[in-house]
Amino acid sequence: MSHPSIAADPLGQDPPLGLLPPDDPLRIALHDEIHARPQASIRLPALLTHVAVLNQGVSRQDEWSHLCLLPGQQQLPASATRGYFLHLGLEGCTVQWERHSEFTRYTVIQPLPEVGADAELPPKLCAALATPPGWLAGIPGRTVAAIQVVMFKAALDDLPGAMAAVQPWFAPGTNLIASQMGTGQSCAVTDFQVNADGFERMLLLLHPDSSASRPGRASVRLLELETYRLMALRGLPPAKALTPLLASVEAELASLTAQLESRAAVEQELLDHLIALAARVERATAENSYRFSATRAYAKLVMQRIEDLHEHPIPGFQTWGQFMRRRLSPAIATVASTERRLTSLSERVARTSALLRTRVDIAAEGQNQQLLEKLTRGQDLQLRLQSTVEGLSIAAISYYVVSLLLYGAKALKGLGLPVQPELAAGALVPVVLWAVWWTTRRIHEKLHADH
Repeated sequence: MSHPSIAADPLGQDPPLGLLPPDDPLRIALHDEIHARPQASIRLPALLTHVAVLNQGVSRQDEWSHLCLLPGQQQLPASATRGYFLHLGLEGCTVQWERHSEFTRYTVIQPLPEVGADAELPPKLCAALATPPGWLAGIPGRTVAAIQVVMFKAALDDLPGAMAAVQPWFAPGTNLIASQMGTGQSCAVTDFQVNADGFERMLLLLHPDSSASRPGRASVRLLELETYRLMALRGLPPAKALTPLLASVEAELASLTAQLESRAAVEQELLDHLIALAARVERATAENSYRFSATRAYAKLVMQRIEDLHEHPIPGFQTWGQFMRRRLSPAIATVASTERRLTSLSERVARTSALLRTRVDIAAEGQNQQLLEKLTRGQDLQLRLQSTVEGLSIAAISYYVVSLLLYGAKALKGLGLPVQPELAAGALVPVVLWAVWWTTRRIHEKLHADH
């Protein structure tokens, strides 16, 4: 039995088992990712209706249920939406479902009658969608991009004439953006305007000798270019909304730093104020860091798709790349500047916190030094007092010893011995004082030796 995920040998033989170590659990999934979104082969003329919706709060189950509303898809298995791409062939059209991390794309591809320069305007031409009435409106999620692309074959030898011919396809007075792509086999035209029905219009003119795969590749690049542009711009409103907050925090931080320098406020007040500023900055960072990172990623994708177009200018018209860079770059620069400003502000708050901690530590060390000095003075006074008490103790002990000796001498005199008690006690006073002093000193020496 052949490995279920490995293609058969070109000679028709199955790969031998045991030839390789066991597969990593992600090997096949990662390998098949390159084939996850195959490009459709589109017959011209055709209409592509593309809707991208934000899928936050929308489950795959919800999207599967909506796909089941298409004709003939009532038995669509729920496992069909476990991946990231699904191609459904319907009568008269095909529907592609593609789920990304933040948005889901639905693309309806349907044939059109032969068109020419005198064809009907897109609102009439695109009114008869092949999907059931209301199916697009019922897509779960919020619309972020809605684009209709009309593709047909046309002679591209006379580009100025071709541009004059397609001008009536767009609203009067709009400036067209047009580029010749690749080796001159296709030409893309749009006005980047949202029409009354909510759709943007794009025209893709292809040379009659174009390959069957070129319409699919070209349309995917154009649709991704516009969808990623809109997703990249989602970071602009939060960036603008943060501007007043950042200005306020910067002003407060400057004031706080000045107070820290001049010692105009106590440490506790400065610390409370600094903690409040840090909390505001960290909250803003947590709420917007993902959006700003996503903006950078989408902007890179936009620039990559522009490069993939391999544009050539058409006299009198802006190219897609020129228009995108001119209109998108300031917005992306604003988001990047706000992100850098937020990061810088967070670092400044951290540095100010370090300065305040240093000031508090120095103040605490000064207080500890004063406390140690007070303790030292107290110990000196205690030693002096102890010395005084010891001197008094020696005198008191000596007094009691001499008194005992006096009573002893009186007792001996009462027994008839020739003793003068007062003289004997007075003579023994120096001896008693020396003995008590010597004994006290020995006790001190022993205590010091033990420690």
